[in-house]
This record gives sequence, structure tokens and C-alpha cells, in this order.
Amino acid sequence: MESIEIRGESIRLGQLLKLHGVAEHGAMAKDMIADGEVVVNGEVETRRGATIRPGDTVEALGEVIEVATEPDS
Repeated sequence: MESIEIRGESIRLGQLLKLHGVAEHGAMAKDMIADGEVVVNGEVETRRGATIRPGDTVEALGEVIEVATEPDS
């Protein structure tokens, strides 16, 4: 399981997939999500704009991503 740190309280699912590198661009993220290839906290998620928060787990293309809060600098 890999961890990714985000700023703020949340990130949109499509943005997270691009940030982590699972999706090369927004259209790829959109297609993966629409095709039911993305699982959030054990449930298939089909909304590209779904809100992802620290503590959530996202699975896509065989990768498991745990979302954490970026520490304050």
C-alpha cells in the first residue's frame, strides 16, 4: 500500500488518480472511473468528482493508495 499526502481537507477522485500517476491525464481518469475500475473504501466509485479525504483508501489498476494529510511546514 502506498500513501499519498494531500493539502487541505479533501481532493477530487480524478485529481488524486492524476496526482498519484495512476492516470496520465484527466480523460484516462474519467474513463477508469466510469468503467468501474476504481474502488474507494471497498466500494466501486463511478463519480469522478467524488470527494476523497485523509483516511480513505483508493484502489486502481492493482495499486492501493492510502490518503493522508500533508504535514504543515
